[in-house]
Amino acid sequence: MLGDNILAQLVLALGAALALGSTLALIRPPAQRRSEGDLARAPVARSVVMIVVGLFAALWAVVTLATA
Repeated sequence: MLGDNILAQLVLALGAALALGSTLALIRPPAQRRSEGDLARAPVARSVVMIVVGLFAALWAVVTLATA
């Protein structure tokens, strides 16, 4: 139904979402806290690691889809 490359498509979607979401959390933090336990902004080191992991996964998936 979705083709032979469903795993690569899922990795592309999840990797891109991870990278984009982490990037947006760094660029534009929420205006106000929703609860007392929320952070004022996302931790930079963790966010950068998640961006790198997401970009690596998305790049792997794009290369896999392009060569298949």
